[in-house]
Amino acid sequence: MELTLLGTGAPDGLPRPSCPCAACATARGPWARAATALLIDDALLLDLTPGAVFAAARAGHSLGAVRQVLLTHPHDGPAVELPPTLPPAGRVPDGQVLTLISGHRVRAVPMDAPGTGYEVSSPDGERLLYLPPGAAPAGLDGRAERPYDMVLCDVIGRPDAVARLRAVGAVGPATEVIAVHLDHDAPPGAALDRRLAAAGARAVPDGTTLVVGEYPVVPDVPRRVLVTGGARSGKSVEAERRLETFPEVVYVATGGRREGDPEWAARVGLHRERRPGAWRTEETCEVAELLGADGPPLLVDCLSLWLTDAMDRVDAWEDERWREGGQEALRARARELVAAVRGTRRQVVLVTNEVGAGVVPATPAGRRFRDELGRLNAAVAAECEEVLLVVAGQAVVLRG
Repeated sequence: MELTLLGTGAPDGLPRPSCPCAACATARGPWARAATALLIDDALLLDLTPGAVFAAARAGHSLGAVRQVLLTHPHDGPAVELPPTLPPAGRVPDGQVLTLISGHRVRAVPMDAPGTGYEVSSPDGERLLYLPPGAAPAGLDGRAERPYDMVLCDVIGRPDAVARLRAVGAVGPATEVIAVHLDHDAPPGAALDRRLAAAGARAVPDGTTLVVGEYPVVPDVPRRVLVTGGARSGKSVEAERRLETFPEVVYVATGGRREGDPEWAARVGLHRERRPGAWRTEETCEVAELLGADGPPLLVDCLSLWLTDAMDRVDAWEDERWREGGQEALRARARELVAAVRGTRRQVVLVTNEVGAGVVPATPAGRRFRDELGRLNAAVAAECEEVLLVVAGQAVVLRG
């Protein structure tokens, strides 16, 4: 089954007309995207967009052989002029199956937002799933019979759609996930590629032709990632985004609870509201134990609070205790953590604070914490396939 993407952008396209934002200003050349539309085996057109005839011609195809045009979502604005060679556009009711004269079978998949998703099966048995913008499948109760060969959906706007499909086995290790409906909330260029690769997905330019069922080059998802940055840099958000397309995640909160501290409670509440509801939270500093166990991906936030707890346990803040065994006890605990990161079989994203670039702390205890966190960050980074530095909400790849 051959698929040509006549467009890969949001319904308004990218850049949006008259939008002054930075994302639209940089969406030029290969990063400019028309509204998403799919041409399958020159016989089926999913979504009719302005300029579809010319987009097909630029990609080396004609719409003259199209036997069915299906819409996935309500189209706002003026009506799109239907080329005279095309049949009338329509939608298939949820759950029903349409069989084309070409031998393709199209099943309408219900969504949790206005619109219809379509599962398309070729005469040879390849299967793809195409979802409308801003929507995820609804009513996925049982396990899928087998994974789709390809899924095209709004990975940036609805990452939970991929998570839901993964949870029931509809997206497997060999499923090619293509991001479509890309809008100006998607980062440009290499930042988009990095963010999608963390989800096992990729984006392609308008006009790209793909063969469904052909062995895909699925992006490798790094097993161990360290995300570092300063306070309020956006490092926790970056870390959370890397796991938002996975159905189960254990969020390891190393900060614990602080009774009588409303500001800390507000911080914890903000983090919880941001996380998907299916994620489970473990409030613990026994990170090495979790890394050594089997289970779903871990998000550890953060190593600086873990180090604070470790220094508390060995009373490493006091100079005398530090000299009389606190230093060795602390570093032994750090080595245990680093060894657990090295040996873990779980996917893990670790968050830490980057220190040492500002004012030298005024107290020996403050300088000790700064130095030990710097050592810990370097040791953990050495065991990670990918290391990111987040500055002003922008992630810079240091490794990977």
